[in-house]
Amino acid sequence: MSRDPFEEKKKHFDLWIHGGTLVSMDPSRSIYESAGLGVIDGRIVYVGPQQNAEYQSAKTTIDAKGKWILPGLINGHSHVAMTLFRGLADDRMLMDWLQHFIWPAEAKHADENFVYTGSLLGCMEMMAAGITCFADMFFHAHSVARAIDHTGMRAISGQNLIDFPTPDNPKGWDEGLELAREFHDHWKDHRRITPGLAPHSPYAVSPEHLIQAHQLSQELQAPFLIHVAEPETEVQQIQENFGKKANSVIEYLYDIGILDSRMIAAHVIWTPGVKDLERLEHAQVGVVHCPHSNMKLASGTARIPAMIKQGIAVGLGTDGAASNNDLSLWEEMDLAAKLHKLIEKDPTVMPAQSVFEMATIEGARSISMQHEIGSLEVGKKADVILVDRDTPHQMPCYNPYSQLVYATKSSDVSTVIVDGEVVYRDRNFLQVDKSKVFSDVETYRSLLAQDLS
Repeated sequence: MSRDPFEEKKKHFDLWIHGGTLVSMDPSRSIYESAGLGVIDGRIVYVGPQQNAEYQSAKTTIDAKGKWILPGLINGHSHVAMTLFRGLADDRMLMDWLQHFIWPAEAKHADENFVYTGSLLGCMEMMAAGITCFADMFFHAHSVARAIDHTGMRAISGQNLIDFPTPDNPKGWDEGLELAREFHDHWKDHRRITPGLAPHSPYAVSPEHLIQAHQLSQELQAPFLIHVAEPETEVQQIQENFGKKANSVIEYLYDIGILDSRMIAAHVIWTPGVKDLERLEHAQVGVVHCPHSNMKLASGTARIPAMIKQGIAVGLGTDGAASNNDLSLWEEMDLAAKLHKLIEKDPTVMPAQSVFEMATIEGARSISMQHEIGSLEVGKKADVILVDRDTPHQMPCYNPYSQLVYATKSSDVSTVIVDGEVVYRDRNFLQVDKSKVFSDVETYRSLLAQDLS
């Protein structure tokens, strides 16, 4: 019988949360009224009724009466530095938006300080919305990681790789791979940051380079973040750019041998092939659904109910604020549930519990972190949020999942804990100087506005 490493310390919690309604998302989907949650060394050591907990003291105690106690939400796809591009170029087609506005703006402005400031702003927005972990793709990954470290969040941060010169790599692909390797080696031992590789997409990275990036991902045992099957024209673009024919993007990625469990595939809208979903499930690829971004850019609607039925791990993502335009996973939950009911003409499709799972435990599975986060269970990382439930729009409550998915707003989040540390309490940021960040953001807004004039 294994010895509980926390047994000697269990009566002296580092953090004790009590009195709220706890929605655990454990395998039994346990829900506790008047619950207690104890934390030691960043991990959960007790979950259950508060009166059953044996403890004598706690360094920090939080009274959660009148609140939901929930697992931190997981944003499976973002470009957090692009928060500075919010509203820069709206109401345009995807490739027009990218090629004529976003990529030129990145080339002109996205230096290390720009990326750091945008990342701080995005992390603050996500934190205030109850997101404790996110998966990100962008240039200057060191600057993104510094912002993650500064704010106290948890993230997978991917060094962006693409076939043309970038703000952090004007030399070319080989240097980009070295940047990715150096980024990984620098951050690999960080407690909350997992470094990854992020080749942009099958239409912007050649098959030879995708294979090289995949090989490096395997060597480093690092996540492999990529946009997949987002534009309807992607198969045509792959053929025009690289001379490769395929019936679908998934078939193409299967043929070049890079589908595996390290892949976190964002969007995955166009999957017409009969075997597409089978291949994704067999390879244990994580899929991230971004309904707001997909609708705003008119990219299409992914076959999410079919993917879930197939057993694919599907999470939710906000994408970047440049194509959303906010970073609220509550809005993504609400939209994902309703969108697919409309598409399928079936109100029973995508029930609220399934959608809340996408933002928590299934979201964790989609980024291969389900053994550490995504639910409130003994032994897991203490990523916890407290959400007000004593507001008019939260009353009455008959079904917790329906209330959380269809009624809860980002503004209801009052407290955020990551890795057992309180980083946002009573709607105040504890590790970030909000006024300094906002001042820096205004400086960059002025510069970007000059480009539009």
